[in-house]
Amino acid sequence: MIKQGTECSCQETPWNGRRAYLLKNDRVRLVTLTGGGHIAEFRFERSTGLPTLNPLWKPPWPTIEPYNYRAEVHASQYGPPIEGKLLSGIAGHNICLDHFGPPSQEEVVQGLSFHGEAPSARWKRTELTVGKNQVSLTLSVRLPAAGLRFCRKIRLRRGESSAYFEEVVSNERKADHFFHWTQHVTLCPPFLAHRGSTVCLPGTKGLTYPHGYDEGKALLASKRAFRWPMGPLREGGSVDLTQPLLKEGLGFVVGVQLDPKRDLGYVAAINNRHRLMIGYCFRRRDYPWVAVWEENRAINSAPWRRRTQARGLEFGTTALPLPRSEAFAMGNLFGEPTYTHVPARGKKTIRYVGFLCRVPPDFENLKDLRAEKREILLFSTKGSQPVRLSASGLPGLFED
Repeated sequence: MIKQGTECSCQETPWNGRRAYLLKNDRVRLVTLTGGGHIAEFRFERSTGLPTLNPLWKPPWPTIEPYNYRAEVHASQYGPPIEGKLLSGIAGHNICLDHFGPPSQEEVVQGLSFHGEAPSARWKRTELTVGKNQVSLTLSVRLPAAGLRFCRKIRLRRGESSAYFEEVVSNERKADHFFHWTQHVTLCPPFLAHRGSTVCLPGTKGLTYPHGYDEGKALLASKRAFRWPMGPLREGGSVDLTQPLLKEGLGFVVGVQLDPKRDLGYVAAINNRHRLMIGYCFRRRDYPWVAVWEENRAINSAPWRRRTQARGLEFGTTALPLPRSEAFAMGNLFGEPTYTHVPARGKKTIRYVGFLCRVPPDFENLKDLRAEKREILLFSTKGSQPVRLSASGLPGLFED
């Protein structure tokens, strides 16, 4: 199946043996998988002459469709069901819904894995439109354990390197539903490099993960409050968390509150060699938290085998990937709710934008991001002139 306009197209495509859709315009290409809905690629087209590096994480192990995971067949390769089901199919930008974190043992028995049903389920195409100036694809999935239905619409517009996302959660039950909704964006080398790339977000207060890190390989002290970006080291002192891949053999997880004074939140990263930036912007009231995760060849169990280098910038409705009972017992953190809800038989919609751009050599770090009319403005810590990114789909995007 191929649908193509003058500059925009969408086609079914294999991606490393997986079912996927490839959306393209004259600037960028985006690949989304039907197994788990993961965004596996987002990069410039070669014809632009810009760097074609894909910033999004591709695991070093071969993946499968996660809905085909069977413990008796796949546990030795991907790990036990509690995480193996998710890891068997994970890639790039992963949705966490309706829970962010590990399931309980009772939930594992019922077939649940890390981060809820959505990233391990089979998604279906429910709408596709292609015109001269825009391509739009909608994928949907039912989450029977949660009693939810989830739809994600992705749009690309001609002449732009922005991707517009609209997500809708529908509650199929007769009771209000409280849940987590997190965009687990994960970056990796060669885009990511220690001292060769920088992570940017308007963080304020932070809290380190209360349970250390897998296999005791924690870089940071546990359950410690701090001020972004200086994370408290386990051995004493602090470290700048805007620098990725801090110490090989160790990892960490922290929850960071985005500046409550802002209307617009964002996460971004810059590769200094290629001057390439990837970023996402969203309403801060929709996603007030960013969980920052780093795995730097620390975990030895399957499927990791100390091969992975990755940094997650996971913007969402909750601070940390905790077991469900612990997460909801937390309630608020720093005066900020750590959950959201959808009314009985109701719907909740969130929209956000992902973007790629080339920044000038003197663009040292991202100090601020603004959305104005039909542009995204990127302000550097040096210089007064912002980088202006065309985004004609912005008007009305962040309105109720």
